[in-house]
Amino acid sequence: MLDGKVAVITGGTRGIGRAIAEKFASCGADIALIATSDSDAAKETIGRLEKTGRNIRFYICDIRNSKDVTDVSEEILADFGHADILVNNAGITRDNLLPALKDSDIDDVIDVNLKGTVYMTKAFIRSFVKQRSGNIINISSVVGLMGNKGQANYAASKAGIIGFTKTVAKEYGSRKIRCNAIAPGYIETDMTGSLGEEYTKAITAAIPLGTLGKPEDVAELALFLAGEGSRYITGEVIKVDGGMYV
Repeated sequence: MLDGKVAVITGGTRGIGRAIAEKFASCGADIALIATSDSDAAKETIGRLEKTGRNIRFYICDIRNSKDVTDVSEEILADFGHADILVNNAGITRDNLLPALKDSDIDDVIDVNLKGTVYMTKAFIRSFVKQRSGNIINISSVVGLMGNKGQANYAASKAGIIGFTKTVAKEYGSRKIRCNAIAPGYIETDMTGSLGEEYTKAITAAIPLGTLGKPEDVAELALFLAGEGSRYITGEVIKVDGGMYV
């Protein structure tokens, strides 16, 4: 399904990013995996991906830094020769009520989630334009659509991704470049694993399907958006939330 394609994935060493990388590799894509450090999770993920027999390469990059992003994009394009799919998945949280948010809590979340997405897209867009094809998949959140108490910074960053997605879709559709966003709800990852049992129960009760999602649920949608079956879809924000925000 993705034979011959090169996918660049940020935050791809755990959770949703790892599930997307594994799904893409299993469907024939070569993978450029980006993370902030060469962690144990990164080593484990790379080992799993290499078993698919695809070309898997790992890059360390601080996506908050535009120069680092430019440098790593040039390295990836030199190593692979081209890129076809960009998945902007990297994200963090620094949750608290608005008056208690430190400046660093706001800056860090905006810098990684929103500015990182902008920088990565900017770094690859010229190569997409040159080859007159490209597929950008941004990972937003239902929180960016509906808001959430204690997540003003996170909601702002994810809402920003939605506006950015629609703008890129309008600017580059004529160049055969598509840009869509996925808005996951509560997915079983390290991020949600720290919420606590009582809070998780309360969240689950508010989800019509009655359960948290799994990273693979998001990966399946990402695969669809990455393939030819979605060739006439751009500028969309598609929820994967079990009906939590209807």
